[in-house]
Amino acid sequence: QVQLLESGGGLVQAGGSLRLSCAASGRTFSNYGMGWFRQAPGKEREFGAAISRSGGSTHYTGSVKGRFTISRDNAKNTVYLQMNSLKPEDTALYYCATDQVLGEVVAGKGDYWGQGTQVTVSS
Repeated sequence: QVQLLESGGGLVQAGGSLRLSCAASGRTFSNYGMGWFRQAPGKEREFGAAISRSGGSTHYTGSVKGRFTISRDNAKNTVYLQMNSLKPEDTALYYCATDQVLGEVVAGKGDYWGQGTQVTVSS
């Protein structure tokens, strides 16, 4: 089992920044690809970003590319999502997910998910 705990969400004005964290426990963190997803009210969950086990490969959805940066610290068992130039449409519940296969993470089929942290961007 892997447990994931997100933090760092909050209320921010448009144009501002937030950094989300997802702390993992239970298994060897560096054996797992990690990803961030989000779900806005009334909408389906969507992929945001993913990072490989070593951190050497990252993937982003088009709407966040250039504004969000995913990174990881394997010594701290933590993955981060730095979000800059936030827009009201970024408002959502943000989840982290993990799987030993990065492709499964990107496809939204990760084995383990956190409970989410709320991000609200005011205009």
